[in-house]
Amino acid sequence: MDLPELIRGVNRRLEQMLEAKLKPRSLSLHQYRVLEALTEANGLPMGDLATRLLVDGPTLTKIIDRMVESAQVYRAPDPHDRRRVLIFLSQRGAEQFKDIGPIIKSIQQNLLNRLGASDATVLTGLLSELLSDRASAHSYPVRGQESLIHD
Repeated sequence: MDLPELIRGVNRRLEQMLEAKLKPRSLSLHQYRVLEALTEANGLPMGDLATRLLVDGPTLTKIIDRMVESAQVYRAPDPHDRRRVLIFLSQRGAEQFKDIGPIIKSIQQNLLNRLGASDATVLTGLLSELLSDRASAHSYPVRGQESLIHD
């Protein structure tokens, strides 16, 4: 397997594990990620939220529309720029996030335990490095003779 295929596979397996825990609580993975982002920084503009979630604007709008309907989040004008809309975590959304938090942390801890602290730190650093330059997503840094594609 080449590196991109391994990354996709690990991501998909992790998403499946998370979805299995979220579904009984009537939460999608995207909804969970919105709640997580707003818990970290409440009152985000749609553009910032889309960047954090790695989704496009129209997709985020649909997710937020559903979450507003279910009272997980609400929209309010930016007090500094009335043309801009901010997304806020509602009390219901905060409670849902608090409820699912320990379960998500246990999944993360299982991954850390499986890798070990040292390897988890190295992997986190490498993946962060790959994500850090989103502007030039097609120009990957190459160290020595390494490449992302292996034959």
